Amino acid sequence: MIDDKELISTLDELEAFLRLVETGGLGLNNAAGVALATNNSNGRPFVAVLDDNHQLILGRWVTQEVFDNGKDLVRQGPNKAH
Repeated sequence: MIDDKELISTLDELEAFLRLVETGGLGLNNAAGVALATNNSNGRPFVAVLDDNHQLILGRWVTQEVFDNGKDLVRQGPNKAH
């Protein structure tokens, strides 16, 4: 499920989203990982929250700039204290 209404357009917004996932603030069950990806049908970039079986449980569209520059943030996780 990718929410069309919520576009992550800055690295700060991406970091806040990652922090919410990490702390359970979104109420997701079985969240095991996060990845940046592109939609197969239209190439649009998004951040994906994946379960233990690598299935998408939540996604948010991101701008191309966030996709290009947020890879290390997604790999390493948010740096700021909770």
